[in-house]
Amino acid sequence: MGSIHIRNVSKSFPIYVRPVDRLKELLPGTRRSYHRDFRALRDVSLEIPKGMTFGLVGENGSGKSTLLQLIAGILRPTSGEVVVEGRVSALLELGSGFNPEFTGRENVHLYGAILGLSAGEMERLYPGIEAFAEIGDFIHRPVKTYSSGMVIRLAFAAAVSVKPDILLVDEALAVGDIYFRQRCMRKIHELSRQGVTIVFVSHAAGDVKSLAERAAWLDRGRLVECGDTEPLVSRYLAAMVQKDSAYRKRSPRTAASGGGSAGPVRAPEVVERIPNIDYRYGNRAAEILGVAVLSEDGEELTLLPQKGRIVVRISLKAHAEVPTPIVGFLMRNHLGVDLAGTNTALEEIEMPAFRPGDVHTFDFHLELPELYPSAFSFTVAVAGGTMESYDVCDRIENAVSLEAETGRPVYGYMHFPCEVRINSVTRARVRVSGRSV
Repeated sequence: MGSIHIRNVSKSFPIYVRPVDRLKELLPGTRRSYHRDFRALRDVSLEIPKGMTFGLVGENGSGKSTLLQLIAGILRPTSGEVVVEGRVSALLELGSGFNPEFTGRENVHLYGAILGLSAGEMERLYPGIEAFAEIGDFIHRPVKTYSSGMVIRLAFAAAVSVKPDILLVDEALAVGDIYFRQRCMRKIHELSRQGVTIVFVSHAAGDVKSLAERAAWLDRGRLVECGDTEPLVSRYLAAMVQKDSAYRKRSPRTAASGGGSAGPVRAPEVVERIPNIDYRYGNRAAEILGVAVLSEDGEELTLLPQKGRIVVRISLKAHAEVPTPIVGFLMRNHLGVDLAGTNTALEEIEMPAFRPGDVHTFDFHLELPELYPSAFSFTVAVAGGTMESYDVCDRIENAVSLEAETGRPVYGYMHFPCEVRINSVTRARVRVSGRSV
């Protein structure tokens, strides 16, 4: 129980130019078609085994929500087959499945009835749902009086409390506040550990990387790729950057601006080795020659120091003119979550234009905090333009990976530099029953 089999599935929707055309097709003896078919999904095949957390990425309109609705049984495929083994609990469009005239409590019982749970079972589950939702007395009021955040609190609490074999989540947590969103993330991790199959849609790449073991990329109803999350999401984001770059080339460009010191950037040596390339893209107007993570003395590091100073060195060569270059890096943890990064534009370093044949080396001097002893990677890039409008020249995903040294315990991913001050406290003398204490 809990596996999902999607085999050569397509889904089409009729599109009518005028409402009356729908009625014309229903008239007896009518043979003419008054609609055109919109194909939301085209021959999609996926196998999602029991207990897997699976992500779906793609632009708006790519078919992600339609696929979730097919898995939930809300829609039927036009062709192909969807086989779902186990009880499905779905958190799809905001408030879907809720009657706005019913109270929150009544909607919770209705939700359970739709899933086949008895009234007694829902009564046993109800206190936990009410406690998780934390909407107070509003649970006894009509849902039409709720804010969007309150609706999603109740919907999520109900969806995760009915002991599903499969949980479907469609971008619903985007409207939640940070406190509730973090609780939801912890709950999703908990369900995953319990063997629940989870399929979720999100435009937040960090969420997909941190939660999903595998992912699928949909584009205009077609399956572009299915595989391991980290490289797939990197390729998807690269495609979105390139698409945006093409769009901006057809639109008026904003003027470049910046501040800081002028003058050429000089580095002590050129790095000509790239330790790793998970994925690489760009127009190659400038090309990264090498990247290294060094100590302050210039020695290449094999471990990231705790509370130490390091240098991220990036060497590149220009093949064409880049009027306003930007060079930078991004640091990720072992889950692929972006931790921190910077670039010359953020640091307000104004540089001269790159000319064909120019070779430059950039040293980023960093002071690391205490890090959780795990693997960290550095993605490096060079672009042309401004922070608001740029073209990627060359970007290398996870060019360097290093483990952090083991030190004292670190809670979370890093320990902030912290100064603790203890203020002196004078004990007050309190008279109790005629005596001082």
